[in-house]
Amino acid sequence: MLGITVLAALLAYASSCGVPSFPPNLSARVVGGENAIPHSWPWQISLQYLSGDTWKHTCGGTLITSTHVLTAAHCISNSRTYRVALGKNNLEVEDEEGSLVVGVDSIFVHEKWNSLLIRNDIALIKLAEPVELSDTIQVSCLPEEGSLLPQDYPCYVTGWGRLWTNGPIAAELQQGLQPVVDHATCSQRDWWGSTVRDTMVCAGGDGVISACNGDSGGPLNCQAENGSWEVRGIVSFGSGLGCNTYKKPTVFTRVSAYIDWIDQKIQL
Repeated sequence: MLGITVLAALLAYASSCGVPSFPPNLSARVVGGENAIPHSWPWQISLQYLSGDTWKHTCGGTLITSTHVLTAAHCISNSRTYRVALGKNNLEVEDEEGSLVVGVDSIFVHEKWNSLLIRNDIALIKLAEPVELSDTIQVSCLPEEGSLLPQDYPCYVTGWGRLWTNGPIAAELQQGLQPVVDHATCSQRDWWGSTVRDTMVCAGGDGVISACNGDSGGPLNCQAENGSWEVRGIVSFGSGLGCNTYKKPTVFTRVSAYIDWIDQKIQL
């Protein structure tokens, strides 16, 4: 009997996505971001690489199935050994309750990734083993293929990135409200111009709240009408002038432009 109950619970988890057990705080709008409520973004992962005999945080990422993580292509280097830390809030706490570290089986970098033009900045990581979903580890929903969000749609960027230009990497997971900037606005000459393609999505750019280094690969979290959270973007690039530059919003890989590619890789 117990076996059936466990199976039912697993199936319930598998069919639901983007619904945290600990809802995020959406009321505050703090300059440069703020500490997230622990485990309120339970699909956020820390991608870590081996440096000597220590593991170091390099990028964020998003758990989208129990064995797959979405991140940015520019986060991946062939010469590095990676692992994925899930269920984390504070990166400085080694054995954090509810957290888990998993090895990597394989990494699929987009075949048309162009590091010069920063195009197709997307990669899918297959974990060495499936993770058991819990209150602290859950999957985010993927958006509908091709779907776009309107100007000023409220989304949140999350990560352990630097909180200000050249500042230290954050120990605790940060969140920052970043309203969507539509393509027509973001591609204007005094914004990002032709650098921004329609396979990208911009958010922020108010010169106050922005993603910064170390947030690369992490999610742009946007709440759907049904209340569940979708990963709408993957942090790709920002302005070389600094993290919070007016008319230079953070640019994300637009996940809804790559649903076919993601589905194809998940089946490998």
